[in-house]
Amino acid sequence: MTAMLLAAFDDTVRFVEAARHAKNARYPVLDAYTPFPVEAVRDVIEHRRSHIRLAMFIGGAAMAALAYGIEYFSAVLNYPYNAGGRPLDAWPAFMLVPFATGILVAAIAGFAAFLIETGLPRLHDRLFAIEGFERVSQDRFVLALPCPQAEDEKLKLIAFLRRTGAAAIREVER
Repeated sequence: MTAMLLAAFDDTVRFVEAARHAKNARYPVLDAYTPFPVEAVRDVIEHRRSHIRLAMFIGGAAMAALAYGIEYFSAVLNYPYNAGGRPLDAWPAFMLVPFATGILVAAIAGFAAFLIETGLPRLHDRLFAIEGFERVSQDRFVLALPCPQAEDEKLKLIAFLRRTGAAAIREVER
């Protein structure tokens, strides 16, 4: 478990200023909880790179290759049937099934990768149990910052958040 500090703000101006100051002071912002979208904070939060496209490509290409391989095996190796002198491996005729199944499996792989990356379905989060956190959906703005291990660094971070206008600061386990 890692600890993090939650700094609650009463208005968006102080909230955005605190997020920008935190980034400039080299304090990474883990997340921001707001009652409505605040576009100015989007650039401050550190984002991880998504692997959904890669999962979709690998899943779709693998399924398309598998479907083509099954068609090739059944038409050329397992049960070769010469109809009118046509080639056994009629690849233009074989392309429909690999294409359709490849798209289907790519979509399923993308959805599965999305669920894994986001940690969904998450029906409960520890933050919901914090007293006063329900106000985030009404009128509070909360920044989540990682809590330093050293006590003096933690006190510096708390003092920094107080200077930026935090109304309340809590340390929670994540």
